[in-house]
Amino acid sequence: MEQRPDPDALLKQIQSEEPSRGKLKIFLGYVAGVGKTYAMLEAAHQRKEQGIDIVVGYVETHKRVETEGLVSGLEVLPRKQIEYHNVSLPELDVDAVLKRLPQLVLVDEFAHTNAPGSRHPKRYLDVEEILDAGIDVYTTLNIQHLESLNDVVAQVTGVIVRETVPDRVIDEASEIEVIDLPPDELLVRLQEGKVYIPEQASRAIDKFFRKGNLTALREMSLRRAAERVDDQMRSYMRTRAISGPWAAAERLLVCISPSPLAEKLVRNTRRLADELNAEWFAVYVDVASKPENNPLNRERIGRTLQLAEELGARTRTLAGRSIHEAVLEYARKHNVTKVVIGKPLKPRWQEILRGSIVDQLIYASGDIDVYVISAETGPRKIIVPEKWQPHRPLGRYLISFGLVALSTMLGLTVRGNLEPTNIVMLYLASVVISAVFLGRGPSLLAAIAGVLAFDFFLIPPYLTFAVSDTQYLLTFLVLFIVSLVISSLTTRVREQAEAAIRREKQTSALYNLGRDLTSATDLKQIIEIIISHISRAFDRDVAIFLPRDDQLLTFASSSNFEPDENELAVAAWAFEHDEPAGRGTDTLPAVPLRCQPLKTANNIIGVLGIRPKDKSSFLTPEQRQTLAAFANQAALAIERARLAEQAQQAELLQVTEKLQTALLNSISHDLRTPLVAITGALTSLDEQDENLNGEYRRSLVITAREEADRLNRLVGNLLSMTRIESGAIKLHNDPGDIQDVIGTALEQLGNRITDREINVNVPDDFPLVPMDFTLIVQVVVNLLDNAVKYSSKDSLIEVSASLVDDKARLQISDRGVGIPSEDLTRVFDKFYRVQRPESVSGTGLGLSISKGIIEAHHGNIYANIRDGGGTVVSVELPLKGKQEKGQ
Repeated sequence: MEQRPDPDALLKQIQSEEPSRGKLKIFLGYVAGVGKTYAMLEAAHQRKEQGIDIVVGYVETHKRVETEGLVSGLEVLPRKQIEYHNVSLPELDVDAVLKRLPQLVLVDEFAHTNAPGSRHPKRYLDVEEILDAGIDVYTTLNIQHLESLNDVVAQVTGVIVRETVPDRVIDEASEIEVIDLPPDELLVRLQEGKVYIPEQASRAIDKFFRKGNLTALREMSLRRAAERVDDQMRSYMRTRAISGPWAAAERLLVCISPSPLAEKLVRNTRRLADELNAEWFAVYVDVASKPENNPLNRERIGRTLQLAEELGARTRTLAGRSIHEAVLEYARKHNVTKVVIGKPLKPRWQEILRGSIVDQLIYASGDIDVYVISAETGPRKIIVPEKWQPHRPLGRYLISFGLVALSTMLGLTVRGNLEPTNIVMLYLASVVISAVFLGRGPSLLAAIAGVLAFDFFLIPPYLTFAVSDTQYLLTFLVLFIVSLVISSLTTRVREQAEAAIRREKQTSALYNLGRDLTSATDLKQIIEIIISHISRAFDRDVAIFLPRDDQLLTFASSSNFEPDENELAVAAWAFEHDEPAGRGTDTLPAVPLRCQPLKTANNIIGVLGIRPKDKSSFLTPEQRQTLAAFANQAALAIERARLAEQAQQAELLQVTEKLQTALLNSISHDLRTPLVAITGALTSLDEQDENLNGEYRRSLVITAREEADRLNRLVGNLLSMTRIESGAIKLHNDPGDIQDVIGTALEQLGNRITDREINVNVPDDFPLVPMDFTLIVQVVVNLLDNAVKYSSKDSLIEVSASLVDDKARLQISDRGVGIPSEDLTRVFDKFYRVQRPESVSGTGLGLSISKGIIEAHHGNIYANIRDGGGTVVSVELPLKGKQEKGQ
């Protein structure tokens, strides 16, 4: 049958071929000095001879004469100079490239980190912007700069590469050219000073450019390039609907079954893969019409797949209508060249009747080779007894036999009224009931026993198996065949339903966990959700272990479950080695706790431990897969919570830094102003005392005193803010007179209100208010000081008191510049000041301190825009235990 191209692959190809985006060619090397830049410049000259408009955006020649000679024949764009710490750093000028708009631009050192202040932090982002503009780019890259290989490179060379690029740049590149040079030749170039200057070269040879390091890096670059070529080949095959395989490289696939001999197949395939130096897969096909419900078989399948993973295979569980179709579809999709399958153990007559998977694979394999591995070393007796195990215990067979007996009794009752062919339905009913509720074996017993009972009791001559009318022989045959078909189909439906229910439970459990984790906000809540769901899904005690101060500790666990030292040691081993450990594994299996690492794409963030409440209970392979899925979701949720916490801390730190900056800016100015005035006055008194008359001397002393009072108020505000924030403020509530509060505040303001008109309106019968007198006076002083500073000298300031809903309300109104509506609440924040054209001295603490004091009194403070212009600031204090004056 003709195969149609893959629509997704075609769309991807069309998008990749769209002319709107430029093409990227990477000259890939394994280390500096192999000739990447030289090869890029040579290729650029070839393109220039073809009439292509080429410019050099950024090329690092390292003062090599031959490299500079190649650059001299090309147009070079000026570099952008970035000032950083009084040093000018040259960088790629992206704007100049976009303005010039060439067909091709050369950009060296693809993984370079740009200087602070550049448009993008990394040069590869500059390149992507250029590509988006439709300009082709040639660039150079060393293999150690790939993000996915960062830890491998560090392990091999002992050097952590800081400048990395994501792997997608390799995948998205239009072309990759590997620049290769044997390590011995590279070392000669290094010693001759053609890579680094002699002093740097000697250090490089000792630390990085060792032959072993170079060989390993060279292999990485060649393998990565080969992977890219292989991906391109498979993409080409998909887009053109080429079924394959193309044996450019060998790939093996071994088919797994519940047979105990499957492990032999896995080991044989591993040896064959080693001989061919090939990648290999191990797959099990879950046929929809014949789901595997035998727990022992599922356990064996899980162990075999786990063995294949340990031996280096990529394991998959496929779903399909038939085994051979699913296997071959997967093989063609992954360009598998050889399929390995075991020799069938069934008798030949069963293969003829039911068909052989081996024959089906060979017939439909096409260009794929099929290897059939002999299994003669394994006795056939292993499989036969277990085939019937699901139909035990014996009670089910007795119930099935009882259903046949019941059908016979009902048949004897109606034998005189119904034809024997109608009574057959009673036996079919017993077969259906047995298949639905009892299983395959009891339903087969019902079918056989039903035919015999029908002949013995209901067909003349009765109580004998002899048949007087030969037409009943056809009835017996049809009854038997129909019973077998009904038994088989009903049992299959039952098994499919059980498999569907099992999968639905797993899916539902994962969905519920994901849904609850999505709504969780903090780490503690997430851990509680994880423990609750896993404990409920697996009926086990659960513990979560998280690292703290370079030590793995129990963060949380199920109620009445506290891991002991041995279990904690197993969790630590699983965390360090990134492998499951404990119960049901190959590492420390005697410990009752099974530990599953919680791993994300970045690192291991903890360990999930589960302990069965029943010591004889072990996880099935399906449960282990579900547990791994739970662990993945749990790891992502924990990482998300930690990242959110880190982001919050970073935000708080940023806010704190802004507050500190604002405080320093404000305090430095407000401290300097009175200090300058005081210093000037005292200096004049000290140096010109004899030349000053008494009146001028007195004015200097008054100025110094006023500025000292101002400085004292500023320091007092800072101390008050510190006390409020630390919670150290303690109230001494006593009934106080609002009139006395206002009078004391006006007295403290002194000369600052000498030229101002202030109208005070407090009813004579105004009750005493519970308050800390000193603190409330400070509030009124701050509010009056603001009214004086932000209103003209000829305007009236009004202070009034009234009672509102069992609260004492004190209002200070002015006709000043007012507060914008959007700032009415923000003016009570620390260090916040309304931006105005005219500058008014202040720290932005007065209203914030007043708010803290009033809230400590369980009161309220707010600002409103005054009708006709100006501001009204209202203070409300509760009148608990109010007393009338004079009492």
